[in-house]
Amino acid sequence: MDIVLATRNKKKVEEMSRILGGMDINILTLDDFPSCPEVEEDANTFEGNAVKKALAITKCTNKIAVADDSGLEVYALNGAPGVMSARYAGEGADDVANIGKLLSEMKDIPDEQRGARFVCCIALAYPNGKTETFFGFAEGRIGREPRGRMGFGYDPVFYPAGYEVTFAEMSPEEKDALSHRGNALEGFKKYMKAHYSEYKEI
Repeated sequence: MDIVLATRNKKKVEEMSRILGGMDINILTLDDFPSCPEVEEDANTFEGNAVKKALAITKCTNKIAVADDSGLEVYALNGAPGVMSARYAGEGADDVANIGKLLSEMKDIPDEQRGARFVCCIALAYPNGKTETFFGFAEGRIGREPRGRMGFGYDPVFYPAGYEVTFAEMSPEEKDALSHRGNALEGFKKYMKAHYSEYKEI
């Protein structure tokens, strides 16, 4: 059974493949389907973007597609950067630029008000147009400077609740057990195992 991960982000592919390990599926990515389009993430919710990507890629490949949209919501910034997380500092911005903008905007926010959460929506789309969604969350707080070299995105400034190290200071396995994407993918895995006979025939 083939499943296409609707992303070209190598770090995200690595993380998702690791969490989905052990399942009786063959994981493909958009690199295996260079003719598939880049899907514009113009929805105003994580779910909207994830579903849009999954449907576009299942239509292109005629295979089951899995897409995710995820981001950081900072409570003191009214949920920003939210769905704009990947391009918070502008189109084409990298992780360093996005983190720099975030820390600049939070420089006057006291430690006790720096709460935030990561959000992830995983969308599963079948070639027949059927979709399912799975959500995951990771509560924590934003530090004042980047720490650690693991992970990607805002990981170097995100301290998960109850920890004094950032996601970027954790091993991949430690992060997987706590992360928003890990939580969402666990829900996805449970669904797939429960519906194995159904999706095996598609």
